Amino acid sequence: MSKKKLFSMLLTTALTASVLLAGCSSGGEESSSSESKDKTVIDVFQFKVEFKDQFEALAEQYEELNDDVEINITSVGGGEDYGAALKSKFASGNEPAIYNVGGPQDVKDWQASLADLSDTEAAAIALEGTLDGVTTDDQVLGLPYNQEGYGFLYNKAIFKEAGINPEDITSYASLSEAVETLDSKKDELGIKAVFALPGKETWVTGLHLSNTFIAPEFDGNVVTAFESSSVDYTYGDAFKKVLDLQNKYSVQPTVSLDYSQQVEELFSLGNVAIIQQGNWVYGSIAGIDQEFADTNVGILPIPVEGYKEDSIPVGVPMYWGVNSNKDEEVIQAAKDFLDWMYTSEEGKKAVLTEFKFIPAYEGYDVSKISDPLSKSVYEYATAGKTIGWTFMGYPTGWGQNELGVSIQKYISGEAEWDEVVSETQAAWEKNR
Repeated sequence: MSKKKLFSMLLTTALTASVLLAGCSSGGEESSSSESKDKTVIDVFQFKVEFKDQFEALAEQYEELNDDVEINITSVGGGEDYGAALKSKFASGNEPAIYNVGGPQDVKDWQASLADLSDTEAAAIALEGTLDGVTTDDQVLGLPYNQEGYGFLYNKAIFKEAGINPEDITSYASLSEAVETLDSKKDELGIKAVFALPGKETWVTGLHLSNTFIAPEFDGNVVTAFESSSVDYTYGDAFKKVLDLQNKYSVQPTVSLDYSQQVEELFSLGNVAIIQQGNWVYGSIAGIDQEFADTNVGILPIPVEGYKEDSIPVGVPMYWGVNSNKDEEVIQAAKDFLDWMYTSEEGKKAVLTEFKFIPAYEGYDVSKISDPLSKSVYEYATAGKTIGWTFMGYPTGWGQNELGVSIQKYISGEAEWDEVVSETQAAWEKNR
C-alpha cells in the first residue's frame, strides 16, 4: 500500500488560547519602514499554539533564505475561539495573507476570501482523501496541516500500579471496569480522580467527543455530514455513557475545568489517570516532565458501543488557506512559503522533528515520527482502528455554541440528556 493511500479511508477532512506575537525592530523607525518597503510581507494568523515557537523558528529560517520576504505570525488557539478571532481580524481591516479553515463548512463561509491552491507542490503530494473537505469546483482551497488523533490518554505507571492491562481495554465494558478499579484505589494511587473532564472547553465535548459518536452515522465522511440536513444521534446512548463516565469520575466541578488545568496541572503532574486529548498535547506534557511524556503516556480508544469500540478518531485538524483578497505578489509568496514548509528538506525535517507532526503528505520518512503519542496514533491508523473526523462538517458554530453549551448544562445538572439531543437537533436543522 502506498503512503498516499495509507489514510484514504479515514481522512476526508478533518479545531484552539490566545497568543499575540509582535515583532520589534532593533533599528530606528525610519530604517524599519525602509526595510519593510523592500519586502513582501506575509501575515499569518493561525490556531495551533502548541507549535508556535517552532513555527516562528522555521519562518525565520525561510526569511534568511529569502531576504525579500517578511513573515509575521499571530497564534490564537487552545482555549480561545479561533473562528471568532478570525472574523474579528478580517473585520478590523487587517486581513492576514495566510489563515486557517477547518473543512467544508469553513470553506463555504470563507470561499470569497480563499485563493485556489491547486497549483501548489503541496497540493500535489497531499495524502489521498485529505483534500476532499476543502475542494470546491475543482479548486483546492486549503492545504492540510498534518494528521492528528485523539482518545483517552492514560498514565502507564498508575495503570500498572492498579494492576490494569491497557491492552485489555477494547470496549466500553472493559473501560468502565478499569475506571471503577482506579476509583476504588485512588487514595493508594495518590490521584485526585480518575478523569479530568474539561467541561469549560466546548471544543473538547462539542467537537471532539461528539465527533466520535456522530461520525459513524455519516460513515466518517465530512462531506456527507456537511450535506446532511439533520443529525440523528444514532449512537446517542453510547455518547451519553462515555460522557457520564468521564463526568462521574472526574475532578469536580467539570463545567469550570479548562484545558490548561486538565493537561498541565492534573494529568502531567500525575493527579489524574486519564484525560480525553490527542497527540498535540505531547509538547505541553514534555514542557512539564520530559521523561513522563516520553515513557509514561499511552492512548486508549474511545469506545462506541454498537459501532467500533477499539478505535480512535484520526483526521486533519485544520488547513492553511491563502487570502485571495491580497495582491498577487503576496498570494504567490504565501504559496511559496507553504510549499517550502512541506516539500523542502529543511521544512520536512521541521515538520517531523520540531513540529512533532504526523505528515499529511507523501515523501516523508514516517519512521522518524518523533514523539510516542504520534507514533501510537500512526499505529492505530495503519491497523485500521480509526473513526473519521466529521465535525468540520457541522453547521457553523453548532458544535461549540449549541452542542458544547448544551453539554455544559447537562453535566452541571441543568438539563436532561433528551433536551440536549432535541435542542441541538433543532439547531442543526435551523442552520442548514
